[in-house]
Amino acid sequence: EDKLPVWNYNLRNPAAVRELADEYIAAGARIILANTFGANGPAVRYASDYTVEEVVSAGVRIAREAAAGTGVQVALSAGPLTQLLEPYGRLKRAEVRQIYQEMLGAGMAEHPDLIMLQTFMDVEMMRIAAEAAMECGVPVFCTMTFERVGKTMMGNSVEDVLQALTPLGIGAVGINCSLGPDLALPILREFSEKTDLPLVFKPNAGKPILKADGSAR
Repeated sequence: EDKLPVWNYNLRNPAAVRELADEYIAAGARIILANTFGANGPAVRYASDYTVEEVVSAGVRIAREAAAGTGVQVALSAGPLTQLLEPYGRLKRAEVRQIYQEMLGAGMAEHPDLIMLQTFMDVEMMRIAAEAAMECGVPVFCTMTFERVGKTMMGNSVEDVLQALTPLGIGAVGINCSLGPDLALPILREFSEKTDLPLVFKPNAGKPILKADGSAR
């Protein structure tokens, strides 16, 4: 059970998911993310007997229940697909769009305040997801994951990201995951120099350090 994708717990152990949401709110978070990041159609059908609608709607519902009466906003979270787009992989653009429309539509039924598209490495996949998200009628935040060279793993630059996403009317753009704050700051600075959009900054806390006994901290 420890190896289950975390979105399973929206239905298998919703109390644990709710507890985490409560802890983020208690810590001062003004936006909490629903536990829906990887709950897209291919992943859900591969790793469970649930439907996308069941998993995603439950994730948003748990977050909304935690946020009720607090003034905290709830973000429907979605990440990249594990397969690559053509020509690097087999995924067709129409197929990707349909996957995100299914996932985001399931979450919107529970009325999140915004959509957070995060940890994308391919700006073309992000653009398709953002187009689907912009149809939902709530603000859309888009964050890519960068390498220390200042580009994503697929070779996309800050300028590539802004050229692809700014015309869509997204609410904010930025960086998340991969790098720690020190290495991510120059990339954020480049965003700030090239766009007037609000910026999202969610770097890693740092890489785990293995101790002599084999544990991590």
